[in-house]
Amino acid sequence: MAWLRSLSRLSRFTSSFSSGIPPDRSPSSFSATTRFSGFCSGASTSNGYAGLGPTRPGLDKPRLVVLGTGWAGCRLMKGVDARLYDIVCVSPRNHMVFTPLLASTCVGTLEFRSVAEPIGRIQPAISTAPGSYFFLARCTAVDPHAHTVHCEVVMDQEGLENAKEPWKFKLSYDKLIIAAGAEASTFGIHGVKEHAIFLREVHHAQEIRRRLLLNLMLSDVPGISEDEKKRLLHCVVIGGGPTGVEFSGELSDFIIKDVHERYSHVKDYIHVTLIEANEILSSFDVRLRQYATKQLTKSGVRLMRGIVKDVRPEKVILNDGTEVPYGLLVWSTGVGPSSFIQSLELPKSPGGRIGVDDWLRVPSVQDVFAIGDCSGFLENTGKPTLPALAQVAERQGKYLASLLNQIAKAGGGYANAAANIQLGDPFVYRHLGSMATVGRYKALVDLRQSKEAKGLSLTGFISWFIWRSAYLTRVISWRNRFYVAINWLTTFVFGRDISRI
Repeated sequence: MAWLRSLSRLSRFTSSFSSGIPPDRSPSSFSATTRFSGFCSGASTSNGYAGLGPTRPGLDKPRLVVLGTGWAGCRLMKGVDARLYDIVCVSPRNHMVFTPLLASTCVGTLEFRSVAEPIGRIQPAISTAPGSYFFLARCTAVDPHAHTVHCEVVMDQEGLENAKEPWKFKLSYDKLIIAAGAEASTFGIHGVKEHAIFLREVHHAQEIRRRLLLNLMLSDVPGISEDEKKRLLHCVVIGGGPTGVEFSGELSDFIIKDVHERYSHVKDYIHVTLIEANEILSSFDVRLRQYATKQLTKSGVRLMRGIVKDVRPEKVILNDGTEVPYGLLVWSTGVGPSSFIQSLELPKSPGGRIGVDDWLRVPSVQDVFAIGDCSGFLENTGKPTLPALAQVAERQGKYLASLLNQIAKAGGGYANAAANIQLGDPFVYRHLGSMATVGRYKALVDLRQSKEAKGLSLTGFISWFIWRSAYLTRVISWRNRFYVAINWLTTFVFGRDISRI
């Protein structure tokens, strides 16, 4: 694991120091690593938990602590100059998920490694630089006045199940970037977290794939009643946004091309229902929504309008009393602030996100920035809260990386040293357009600033080709681009992999 490699690296430095043999590193890296003594054994230091202490101007590089490995945090780490900062990343996952292609992994069109980009490949300094680290941990608190964050190691990983309590540590920062993302909105509906599967992480896609293939195999077992077969093979998707529509399209493709061929005994029982309270793809204009509705219906997806009132182990209950049995339930109704973001005593924007100014700073404290789905403009900026989209997070990460490099070059990289530095142009977001696939080699591409503006919007096979080409070029590493291209080719020639692993 990445965090074990980091700890072993720190242990080697500490042991060299205690034996009187200086490590073969620069003085700045030596001071940063030896201040981490006690972490490996879980012992506490005199000032509480072990951790990385404050940097020393002139001896250490400024320390940039990044919370999160989503689109915003990873794009920022990719753009930050590691010669100017020591980069420390804290996250419960050691990779970035290429979310636009996540739905394709649920049905075997792509393999899971194709959409997971390791942090060390995004920012090599985390794996090689002596003062930069990745820690598999969650941030539990932020103390902006002491310039520290409190963290605890993720305990749901292999080898840590028997630990009594999470290992805790502190990190001092010169600049803090909160890019912790958001969590799926359940609107307080009973049973959602217990019975539905979200589609935001690789392990969600893995669970969907396992559940789908298990239900297909169970439904073929002798003695299963007709009603039980229908329930097991009923896939219900809640939420008609891009993620819900794309997953429904991928699932309908899987049914038409693979289930009908390889599970012919139950092919007439499996079907997909998409439930949305209003209009599907509401961010697109009427013409594109109508086209999406037509294509999904032709693919066998049943569209229902309704509001979920209750979720039970084998059925969904709508507000009009309608009961919808299911074997697989996927929840995709948007996102909201996480409990961690809500717990921070920082100003909030409308909707509960961390409030930022025009330069993505948290204005009430020094040296704290927030980007991605966890942030939003304060009301006094006069700017609307930006949508929770990958392109918004990516653009914010790119902008802030450039700004932080500028601050460090001007001598403001250390804590409380950037107050009088001119920051230049504020962040401005320009929408580059929206895309969504609806299955059967069809997609929607809308390149307008908004659905009311003039510009180019396309549907059909050409849009599908543009959709695939655009996402293939946006995959971060050439290695994963190769994986994605080969996966698409093998799926086209040989069909999807239906192994349940």
